[in-house]
Amino acid sequence: MKPGADDEDSLFRAAMRDVRPLAATPRAPAATRRPQPRRRVPRADENAAPVSGLRLDAGILGGDELRFSRPGVTAATVRKLRRGQLPVRAELDLHGVTAQQARLILHDFLQQALARGAQCVRIIHGKGLRGGGTAPVLKQTVDAMLRQHPQVTAFTSASHNQGGTGAVCVLLRPL
Repeated sequence: MKPGADDEDSLFRAAMRDVRPLAATPRAPAATRRPQPRRRVPRADENAAPVSGLRLDAGILGGDELRFSRPGVTAATVRKLRRGQLPVRAELDLHGVTAQQARLILHDFLQQALARGAQCVRIIHGKGLRGGGTAPVLKQTVDAMLRQHPQVTAFTSASHNQGGTGAVCVLLRPL
């Protein structure tokens, strides 16, 4: 033992004399089951049939930025949309759906957003990196549908903190 160790011990004990342990707080019971992972759509279903009536751009890759604006939309407005400076009023996450399902869900989502007067919405489509080397089907479907929708005035890939190239921010023209 070091010289003076007894003095330190006695000083410590004296300082801690009035200290009492905290009462034990009951712990939450451990989860009995792990949460189930979200069901992934098999690749064969995603690519089984083309999305009818849509012309998909096969040149779009997972990391590519999407950008579109109709004539009359200023570059400043598109820049604000891209930077996430416009308030997003509704969001749709398409992860785990087929292209056919995405088409119906997206159509309904846009109709509801327009009916509520939303001017800016975000659609999360993913980058399509888990497709096993195939093209990003959902990303292509969203791009094609938004370009054809008459109330969509502009869209661009989201800012990095809002999903980056796995999501788009969409500017809608009110009804």
